[in-house]
Amino acid sequence: MAAPLVTVILPAKDAGEYIGTTLETLTRQFDDPSALKLVAIDDGSRDGTGSLMRQYAERFDRAEVVTNPHPRGLATARNQGLAHVEGDAFCFLDGDDWMQPRRLEVLVWTLKELRCDFLRTDHVTVKRDERRLVRAPFTHRGVVADPRAAILPVDDRSMVDYPYAWAGILHRRMIDDGLAGFTDGLFTAEDRPWIWRLHLQASSFAVVDAPHLLYRRGLTDSLSKTLDRRQLDFTRALGEVLDLVEADRAAEQLMPKAVFTVLALSSHHLVRARRMQPAVRRELRSGIRGLLARLPAEAASKAITQIGGPRRRVLARTLREATRLSPSLLSSAAASSSPLRSHSLRVSGPPHPQTVRPDQAGQSETVGAR
Repeated sequence: MAAPLVTVILPAKDAGEYIGTTLETLTRQFDDPSALKLVAIDDGSRDGTGSLMRQYAERFDRAEVVTNPHPRGLATARNQGLAHVEGDAFCFLDGDDWMQPRRLEVLVWTLKELRCDFLRTDHVTVKRDERRLVRAPFTHRGVVADPRAAILPVDDRSMVDYPYAWAGILHRRMIDDGLAGFTDGLFTAEDRPWIWRLHLQASSFAVVDAPHLLYRRGLTDSLSKTLDRRQLDFTRALGEVLDLVEADRAAEQLMPKAVFTVLALSSHHLVRARRMQPAVRRELRSGIRGLLARLPAEAASKAITQIGGPRRRVLARTLREATRLSPSLLSSAAASSSPLRSHSLRVSGPPHPQTVRPDQAGQSETVGAR
């Protein structure tokens, strides 16, 4: 039997309410069912997720279901899936999202046509009855580009601020080159070092148009809504981003972008920390202080002025505690009252959808297959 055209890696935990929709849309990607291999990972679910995975596996010519007795986290579950990839292309999908028909067919053939390492796409966020198109922040469409050229600018959204592993497709040489994996054990922000590594070390990519992936927002049990110890992993993930940039040949040019990202995400978590349990809050703040202590003083002092209002003041206090910047410099930054610039990095998990002009996308609402 010939190799499949694409392998879909689908990890999920307690996604029984939604995963039937996810799996059903995978049956609508190709006319030939042998074109797709499904690798589903039941990551310690306590509901019917694993049962649904096994039921749907019977509808695919190629399917494997991996069962973890206890949750190992999204990063580790995705890595488990990578070990089962067949064919030249693979992609990731989460258990509460779904795809419009023939999305994967379009992406597989576009990847072959462009002959690049990976493709990225727009996506649609779904919150109750509202659907909004979120554009991948790159000017050129359907054009092969150097991934490094999509990291900057510093103070505007770029492709490293669009880290969603499910928003595209990759050639299997990314596995062979050691660029596809995630850091085992990360429960949050696992996609941050992943996307930086791709853009620093892969050779080619493109942003392309394709039928959409639809991403559910606002779920009460999603990790982005959770305020437990799993959120602490973001400091480890961003520490890995700093490691990658520090080791890069263009570290001096790229470090300001990494610093801005660290500060923006740290400010977001510091504000949210007020709703955490005291012990978790203390540990989070300690981790952030350690992370900020690594930042180059000049880049940090410049970046902090681009973060607005209360978040700037919270950051100023934390930076002072990290003893990396002078008190006078921090006081100046904290006292600034200029508002956050509209093009600054989004920091609250999924990006707030950009306003889409008619000449960009035609519409800001789309209908997904159900």
